[in-house]
Amino acid sequence: MKARVYYSDDFLRHDWPGHVERRERLEATMSRLRGGVLAEKVEVVEPRPATADEVGSVHAPWYVRYILEHGEGMLDLDTYMSEGSAIAALRAAGAAVEGVDEALSGRRLVVGMVRPPGHHALPAQAMGFCLFNNAAIGAKHALRRAGRVLIIDWDVHHGNGTELVFYDNPRVLYFSVHQSPLFPGTGAAPDAGVGEGEGFNVNVPLPAGSTDADYAEAFGRILLPIMDDYGPGLVIVSAGYDPHYADPIADMRMTEAGFYALASMVRGGSKNASIVVMLEGGYSLEHLPSSVEASLLGLMGEPYDYRASEEKTGAAAGRIAEALEVQRKYWRL
Repeated sequence: MKARVYYSDDFLRHDWPGHVERRERLEATMSRLRGGVLAEKVEVVEPRPATADEVGSVHAPWYVRYILEHGEGMLDLDTYMSEGSAIAALRAAGAAVEGVDEALSGRRLVVGMVRPPGHHALPAQAMGFCLFNNAAIGAKHALRRAGRVLIIDWDVHHGNGTELVFYDNPRVLYFSVHQSPLFPGTGAAPDAGVGEGEGFNVNVPLPAGSTDADYAEAFGRILLPIMDDYGPGLVIVSAGYDPHYADPIADMRMTEAGFYALASMVRGGSKNASIVVMLEGGYSLEHLPSSVEASLLGLMGEPYDYRASEEKTGAAAGRIAEALEVQRKYWRL
């Protein structure tokens, strides 16, 4: 069975001249998927727009109306809306909903090649280039059929919106590995959830300069044992590629081979659970397409010709140890 990729030309209508989150990101990536080594391994389908009720499972009704009626302009210093942003945002959320349904019906891998991204969007606030929180909307939808959902966020920025939505919910485990300090300034290791959700929020804040091997250590020592304990019925990946060494807005040192390694680990740890990937950040037009391709090869269990860097940094090791100490209260690590 091929992986299903949800994509629409409507995603290109969300655009603002000179902005780093621009349509060319998706044009270049889709060109690579359609013409590269994955061309025969994926099927591209246009997602339907999400309904207001589906988006409203995460966002306040007044906020949903605000986004749909706002029109063109800047919502804050970073986040814009153009003439086509509302339909793009609805289709991005729709890709998450349809992707979850497809995954829970038996497809092993579903991919949302979407814009705008989502993981910073709060229930009643746009933020960090994000309008609707696609991964969170997908997870809410999944809870109708799946007992437990795991969201893995490897974007270079902490997904503060996703964390907030599920901070007290034990049925959604949120795992984020991210650069710290960096926007939005959240995601500290001790932030482990509240109430019934305590222990179901996992943050691994890594320092600038962290490498493929540092990320792999965080996944191997923290994420994979937790996955084994938690036993998710569905895995959603907030896949940001801005930890790449060439990304213009961050300071990590990941490579394409590193993303392949992380994706392979997620595939192994997921066992029988299907995986839904939602595109988040990644702003190098040269390396975003190849990084997406590498991670999808890893999630499919396909071979890859390059090896991840084995260099580790002492600063990252210390941060991983701190996160481990927090999570040992809740998991068998």
